[in-house]
Amino acid sequence: MKRFLLNIIGFLFCMTSFGQIHELGVFVGGSNYIGDVGKTDYLAPNDAALGILYKWNKSTRHSWRFSYTQTSITAKDIESNVPSRNLRGYEIKNNIKELSAGLEFNFFDFDLHQEKFVISPYVYSGLSTFLYNETYVLNKVSNEDYQHYSFAIPMIIGVKAKIANHLVLGLETGARYTFTDNLDGSNPKNENFETLKFGNLNNKDWYVFTGFTLTYTFGKNPCFCTER
Repeated sequence: MKRFLLNIIGFLFCMTSFGQIHELGVFVGGSNYIGDVGKTDYLAPNDAALGILYKWNKSTRHSWRFSYTQTSITAKDIESNVPSRNLRGYEIKNNIKELSAGLEFNFFDFDLHQEKFVISPYVYSGLSTFLYNETYVLNKVSNEDYQHYSFAIPMIIGVKAKIANHLVLGLETGARYTFTDNLDGSNPKNENFETLKFGNLNNKDWYVFTGFTLTYTFGKNPCFCTER
């Protein structure tokens, strides 16, 4: 009975220690917005985006992920292939500061403590909240009204590889479906700008981050690892 209890305690300790694998790093890339102004391309980064991220790897297949990313988004109708937009000639700009939390899932086992090269595609989703500027378009350019916040659903797909003992390099792109239709000033909340609304007021705006992640790994080895 004593040996049995020790084995149970050992197993629980192993499961706990497996949760002590962490990643801390940066995101460097670009952003683009999808809405009522400018290009209609879904993947066309044209503004710099920077961020930091932390991952708590609960297994070789999934991890909890937390991140902060910021960017400026810009769009010009003159760059659009849509004739009506091209003739209209609006230009917009906004700033986004996003906090995100959710679950990242690896399609292959991604054991950070293996010495050999490891690679896996992955997906991520969760919930984001972000600060942005409520704007309105006047004289064909966007103008800031006040700062506001909203929520978004992130949908990220990427591929990552362990490139050194403690370094993981990833390439990802992720669209955010937002709960606002005024990243571009097309649907201002301020009633004073009611006459300035334009575009499809039934569709929400999107923004997309595309770039590289580089994380440093640290934490205890899982107990199933063999001694080297």
